[in-house]
Amino acid sequence: MKILFFNFTNGVHAYASRDPRAVGGAERQQWYLARSLASAGWEVVVGVLGDSNAVDGEIIDNVRFAKLPTYRGLLAPVKRFVALYRLLRCEAPDWLYWRCASYLFGPAVAIAKIANVKIVFAAAFDTDVQPRRALTERRALWPLYSWGLSRCERILVQHNGQLHALPAKLQSKAAIVRSTIDLPQRVNRHLEREPYVAWVGMLRQPKRPDLLLKIATRAQHLRFKVCGGITDHRTPEGFGTLVAERLAKLPNIEYLGQVAPSAATEVIANAAALLCTSDGEGFPNTFLEAWANGTSVVSLMVDPDQILTRFQLGCLSLNIEKAADDLSRLVGSAQQREEISDRAREYVYKHHRIGLVSMVFESALGINREKNEYAGGIETTDTNPLQHTVKIK
Repeated sequence: MKILFFNFTNGVHAYASRDPRAVGGAERQQWYLARSLASAGWEVVVGVLGDSNAVDGEIIDNVRFAKLPTYRGLLAPVKRFVALYRLLRCEAPDWLYWRCASYLFGPAVAIAKIANVKIVFAAAFDTDVQPRRALTERRALWPLYSWGLSRCERILVQHNGQLHALPAKLQSKAAIVRSTIDLPQRVNRHLEREPYVAWVGMLRQPKRPDLLLKIATRAQHLRFKVCGGITDHRTPEGFGTLVAERLAKLPNIEYLGQVAPSAATEVIANAAALLCTSDGEGFPNTFLEAWANGTSVVSLMVDPDQILTRFQLGCLSLNIEKAADDLSRLVGSAQQREEISDRAREYVYKHHRIGLVSMVFESALGINREKNEYAGGIETTDTNPLQHTVKIK
């Protein structure tokens, strides 16, 4: 089977090439899935635009990158769609994979239909499954996006909440394919961790870093390490700059700015707890990074499928006062955090490990293969790294 990953952004290659400037949970998830499918025997191609530093034909972890030209000016959108059509005709994939809501999805579906390629759409943010609310730019063009959802062959969602929020007429072609992450074999013992709280995310309004400021002000006995660059995406102009200035002034916050993905993961992996202040998400990558590294999560509002509370992987606080109390309690009890650490890693292994998610993805597309047909590679066996985990500092 052959699949082409394509969006009008270049974030997938940034993660693949370990570019320290890589950002975006959706882009990270596409890279994880792409390399997992490649290891399972798929031919995987990622289309990138000309302003990327990708080299045409470059191969990383058995994933090939096909570079499209750079287009400028009024006709650039039309030329990009023509380039997409040519790429589809040249590569002739079985599937075109598109992640995240966009008014461009409708025209992309139309082009894929002309090229006789099936389309799978993957939701990221929870509003992606609500066509009238999904778009963050050119919102009046939501019917284009809605049309694309009605015409694509498969819709993938991250959790039951997204599935049930889909229009009823679309649910028959939808399936849950969970987000995925590598599960480290080694994690840090909580008795030996620094007692700080991590907050990781771009300084966007939906992430509510303003609430982080309120919690840190209320809980001045706690230390916070904050990773997050300034952006205007989904955010009023100047919001991120103002928040960054306020973060830098609080004595109990160490504001690191935008850091490389590996550095952000290290901050999470060494933390006593991860704080999430978002109003809404899809399935936060930071949750998976925290749980894979044995770090508990304290969330103000976000708890997809009640996983955080059902599996006791942290706390759903619901208000600022409770969040401050929950963080204080967790930071003060290394033993409780150690117990959460074991549960969290077991949960990730059972539900989100890369080899498992790639098989669920295939099943969602109607592809059922015996495990022994898989090529060797990224976690294509069921070897449990938890059985030989060594907890080190």
